[in-house]
Parts: sequence; structure tokens; C-alpha cells
Amino acid sequence: MPTRNDAALWTGLIKISSDSSQTLQAQIRQAIVSAILDRQISLSMPLPSCRILADKLGVARGTVVLAFQQLVDQGFLIARERRGHFVNPEVLTAPPRPSRKPRGTSKIDWKARRQVMASELPGPPKNENWMQSSYPFVYGQFDPALFPTAEWRECNRMALAVLEIRNWAADMVDRDDPLLIEQIQARLLPRRGIFANPDEIIVTLGAQNALYMLSTLLMQRGARVAMENPGYPDARSIFRLAGAETLPVRVDSEGMDIDAIPADADFVFVTPSHHCPTMVPLSRQRRQTLLSRADEHDWIVIEDDYDSQLADETPQEALKGLDHAGRVIYLGSMSKTLAPGLRLGYLVGPADLVAELRALRRFMLRHPPANNQRAVALFLSLGHHDALVRRLSTAFEERRSKLLEAIGRFMPEWEAADVPGGTSIWLKGPEGTDTRALAKAARGRGVIIEPGSRFFDGPEQSSPYMRLGISSIAVQHIEPGIRELSAVASRRSIAA
Repeated sequence: MPTRNDAALWTGLIKISSDSSQTLQAQIRQAIVSAILDRQISLSMPLPSCRILADKLGVARGTVVLAFQQLVDQGFLIARERRGHFVNPEVLTAPPRPSRKPRGTSKIDWKARRQVMASELPGPPKNENWMQSSYPFVYGQFDPALFPTAEWRECNRMALAVLEIRNWAADMVDRDDPLLIEQIQARLLPRRGIFANPDEIIVTLGAQNALYMLSTLLMQRGARVAMENPGYPDARSIFRLAGAETLPVRVDSEGMDIDAIPADADFVFVTPSHHCPTMVPLSRQRRQTLLSRADEHDWIVIEDDYDSQLADETPQEALKGLDHAGRVIYLGSMSKTLAPGLRLGYLVGPADLVAELRALRRFMLRHPPANNQRAVALFLSLGHHDALVRRLSTAFEERRSKLLEAIGRFMPEWEAADVPGGTSIWLKGPEGTDTRALAKAARGRGVIIEPGSRFFDGPEQSSPYMRLGISSIAVQHIEPGIRELSAVASRRSIAA
């Protein structure tokens, strides 16, 4: 056991790091709590004085004072006049935490018992450490330099006010934050030409959660879902998990070829604002044709308003805004503007469908975290989101132009889809290019790209296509990143 003045042992027990995301005060509290619960501090031994501990840890005395006071308030420490701080005996009335014992190897064949083959479906890109990359042309991530840190903190502080806590801390069962529904209804949907009632909106844990609920609720085994090819791979996998059959439909310069959709399809999944992954918008004529054919053939249209949150020069209203028959189910999210890690989206559909989705969601997760819902509602109501959209739109347009310019200069043999708006660019390489091999080689030079093969229906194979994201790479890194990528692509070993 350390003694009160044994500095080496105390600094060994209480370690702090400047690289930690926690404050110094929080790190000190965590270390002391851990030492108390592990019985490393005896009841009869006072902790070092605040002055001595601050000196040994290299922190301000006030930091230690506040940490000790918090631990006293929480009941971990007690302060005895003129003697110092001691461990509260009541904390140690529970038995000590048991040591971890090695477990034997499981003899159960879990793969044989599973009812769905989720692990065998295509996985996400392996970009876990993209922030450490010099040139992350990663789609769907955020740029910390553009994140509205001060505004988001303000909204979270407001959500933690006493009166606000009363609004969101109770179990909402199958309901959503009424302020967030109001803000989605008033601030987000009208920009897409959609005017909905509150009972036609449900909050989801992102667009994928909405797709999973829809497939669970509506798709029986053998249902036929027409979708773009290339298209959104996770949507394809979600539909197949539900037992549905996906019907690949070609895409051209006007988006999904509506004439190629089989008449006997049950559902049509489409990304009309910016097609995933080429970014091509569905033409006005094809939008009208899709809605007409849907009514004629009794299709349900699932509209993923993919990459539409940013301001386009010539925006088209969503399919849902043109729908007068109630056949379009609209999915939106806050991923491309606020943060993908927030996992907050929304679905708009007929009131009776939304009521069924609420009943289903209650058995899955009850409702998305209400504190996050309230913080986002405040973020929208204070105008922070509108300001963020303007800032991101300007920044991403600059990056898109810079990327196209760099591709034209250093990779002129590659065909780049020059489509306004959005957060990525789709490219086609020279004949024989294998972008999977290119991605692997480029990663060794600090460049992360996304091979295009995963977007096509069928077994993954070599493909000359790739997607370059612009949301997470600083503008000054784009040109040198493309130079590095060009150097890798020019090597003859990349060709298949």
C-alpha cells in the first residue's frame, strides 16, 4: 500500500495524459475512483494534500481541489478537518471486483444456428483510421475543422438545463421529441418541397435504420425490389436480409432508367437527388415517369434523399414533394451536414404507415436517444443548421472544383463525373484498371480511396471505377493527394 507521502506510488496510481480526450480533472477523478474500487487505498491512509499531488502531477492546484471536491460530493471521499481526505468506508461495503478468469473455448457453432447471413454480405470500406491518413478521400465522414463545435456545445448545454431535462429524460415509449418533429417539418422538409403533418414523420437512427424497419415491416420473403446498378450496397444487403430479391436497373446520364424497371416489381429503391454513387440526379421527365408507373403497377417507391442536404445551384424537389398518391416513402438524415456519428435521420410517409413503424420501433429500440433529439431540435431552431449548410456548401464546392482540376491535370486518362453538389466524385479509369489493387497500393502512400466494385450487383470483382469523397479532406491536401494517387496508378502493376 502506498503511504501518504510516497510520491512515486501515488503518481503511479494517478496517471494523466495530455493526449486524452478527458479533462485533467476528470482523469484524476477516474484514477482515484479506480484505485478505491480496486482496494489500492486503505481506509486509514489520507490522500496526499492537493498542493503536493498537484506538484507531483504537474497540474494546477485548483484542478486537484475541484477533483477532490467532486469525489466528496459523490461519496467516494470524506474530508476530515486538519487530517485530509480519506476513502469513504461506505464505498467499500460491496465485495471487491472479482478478477477476470480465463474462459474456455465455446463449443457452440453459432454460424450453424443463425437464421440470416449478415456476416456474409458485403462489409463497409476498411477506413477505421482515416483520420491518420494524409489524404483521406473518404466518403461519408466529417471534417473536424468544419464541425460547428461551439454551436453544438451550446445546444447540448441548453438541453441539460433543468427544465429541458424534464422534457427528454422520461421514457418516451414510441414517441419522438415534439420540438424536433416540428423543426424537421418546418426547417428541413420544405427545402425539399415536402409538406407533412407531424403524424407523418418519425425519427430514426439514420437512413439505414429506416430502411431496416421498412424491410422488416413491408417485405415478405420473395418480394422484388428494383434498385439502381451501381447502387447503394447496404440497401441491397438490407433488402436481402429480409428475404427480398433485388432487381438491378441500369443508370445513365439521366439517372435510373425507369423503362428498365420490371413491371412485376413490388418496390423501387431510388436515390434521385444524387445517385449513389455517380451523383447524377434523376431527370425531371424520369421523375414523372416513375411516379406514373408506380401508380400503374402498384409499386411502393422508397426515396433515399442521398447527399441532398447541401445547397445545389439548381435543386429539384424530392419525389415525395411530387407524390399525390402516397406511394413514396422519403428518407433523410443529418449525416452529411451535422455528423455521421450522431446517427439521426427521419422518415416521411403516410400517417398509418408511420404509426406501424412506431409500433415496430418500440420493440427494437423504443426511440432514438431523447437528449440527442432535443439538442438537434435546438440546433435547428437557433438557425445553426442553416448557417452550417451554407458554410459546408461553399467549402465542398471549392473542394470539388479543386479535385476536378487536379484529376484533369494529373490523371487526364480518368473520366470524372462533373455533377454539381454532393460530397463525392465518381471516376472511371482506363480499360484494365483494377481499383481494388489501386486502393491497396495507394494506402501505402497515405491516400485512401473507395473502389467502385462494391456498388455493383453480383460478386465483387475487379472494376475500373472508384469514388473519391471530399467531406473529410482539407482543400490544401487535394492536389498533393491526387499527385500521389497518380503516381501509384501509373505503375504498370496496377493494371489487371
